[in-house]
Amino acid sequence: MTTTAATTAVTPRELWTLFEPIHAVTYFSPEAVTAFEEAGLRGFWRGYFAGRSAPLGTVGPEPVAAAFCSFAPSMVAQSLPAVWEVISPEQALEVRRAGARAALARLLADRDDEVERAGGALAVAVEAAEATGRPLTAANRAIGAPKDPLDLLWHSATVLREHRGDGHVAAQVAADLDGCEILVLRVGIDLPRSELQPYRGWTDEEWEAAEARLTGRGLLTPDGKATDAGRAVLAGIEEATDRAAARPWAAVDTVRLRQALEPLARTVARTLRFPNPIGLPESTGG
Repeated sequence: MTTTAATTAVTPRELWTLFEPIHAVTYFSPEAVTAFEEAGLRGFWRGYFAGRSAPLGTVGPEPVAAAFCSFAPSMVAQSLPAVWEVISPEQALEVRRAGARAALARLLADRDDEVERAGGALAVAVEAAEATGRPLTAANRAIGAPKDPLDLLWHSATVLREHRGDGHVAAQVAADLDGCEILVLRVGIDLPRSELQPYRGWTDEEWEAAEARLTGRGLLTPDGKATDAGRAVLAGIEEATDRAAARPWAAVDTVRLRQALEPLARTVARTLRFPNPIGLPESTGG
């Protein structure tokens, strides 16, 4: 089978549902949460913003809110830059790595062969990823590929999920949607508001203002449901996201990668809840 045929056979969206759970242990596993607490960062969100923004350096809330996109700037500012008085970005990266590795070591204890195959293939995709206009991709890749198989698996999944996320933000901006509007539109289609608004920090007033803007554009009905036009806008964003995420996969045999990733994703996905704030479907991992 040629690489082109393999890439066609497994879509970027399907691959995302397989590597995103690997990355997500840093948010949902007890090991990752405990690692940040033991480093002095009490409260989930302080660890979240420290760990995820650490590749960018001692950055403040404004560029992080811009890069992360869907978080209310006021929520980001509750953690940044104050966390850098407790922990350095270099320390945060080590805590993040150690927590994720501990979680994967527990969850994938009997999956050594799949871990090595999947991690190696994902690392090749990372090298093939285009970082132009993708700040989180570039910053995470600059950390360098670790040698330990579990570390490599998690690091590569992380770079590739940020690569997809950077492309998604670009597609959203091109559709003229801000960070709150994209969430409101998604709620108008398929996700409960309770899974998005509280976890992204938008006030009721900000949420309702976003609803009013989308209604004025004909993307929402007055009762908050997406119109056909709204659904078309979101579908266009998702299609653009998939196109922007496609390049790395031309470098690997995605059929074999799927075979290695599927059992890992199934195992790790059992630690997630559905629905969830990161939008993973319940079919994640097959």
